[in-house]
Amino acid sequence: LHKTVYVLFLLFQILGAVILGFGIWILADKTSFIAVLQMSSPSLKTGACILIGVGALTMLMGFLGCLGAVNEIRCLLGLYFTCLMLILLTQIAAALVIYFQKETLKVELSNIVVDLIEDYDPLNEDKRNLQDAWDYVQTQIACCGWTGAKEWEKNEILRNKSNTEYPCSCSNRSKDLVEGRGFCVLDDPVNGTATYADWPVHEQGCMDGVEQWLKDNLGIILGVCTGVAVIELLGMILSISLCKNIHSEDYTKVPKS
Repeated sequence: LHKTVYVLFLLFQILGAVILGFGIWILADKTSFIAVLQMSSPSLKTGACILIGVGALTMLMGFLGCLGAVNEIRCLLGLYFTCLMLILLTQIAAALVIYFQKETLKVELSNIVVDLIEDYDPLNEDKRNLQDAWDYVQTQIACCGWTGAKEWEKNEILRNKSNTEYPCSCSNRSKDLVEGRGFCVLDDPVNGTATYADWPVHEQGCMDGVEQWLKDNLGIILGVCTGVAVIELLGMILSISLCKNIHSEDYTKVPKS
């Protein structure tokens, strides 16, 4: 029995550490699509803080559950069971909210990226981290804009230059990607105002790339979520079983009159 307790304790320490690390990564990451979200959306920052709290609580519950099982302390096992149930219910509620609000979240995300593109200014140091993160996304996914390169035509700086420049991170030429940020100048001069069709950039929008990434990794994401839920259920079952055993042993120890 003690070996089983120790194994579950170890699993919960790993599980808590993974959740805690994921929350910290969301807050600390500055060079990916997550960085664009967390710097633009307060809700993601809140979610990251919740993940950190859940991770720390999971690790603490693993310790208390192990302590309660080894020393046969029913109140600790009960607390362990209750906290696990609350964490599991919270995860289920979060998954349902994301599922039923996915279209709303998609619109919100689209608005965030479109605003970022329209206000993009390489000389603006206040938004340097956010803009660098978006440049990183466009470079890594080989995409341009959210739905396509046409969105960059709305950028004020590019409009003032008659679109004779284009975002370097959108470029399909390796020499432009050396800089990886800011705007590059068209090699061939254009009479009048240029359009995105004149730019040497990727045609695919980043929305398609992000959705494809999610589809490719959906199995891994679902597998991890299922594994977390199974571990939590095992912990709940073990804790309630131990509580019953301790309760039964208490009665057997009562002297018969």
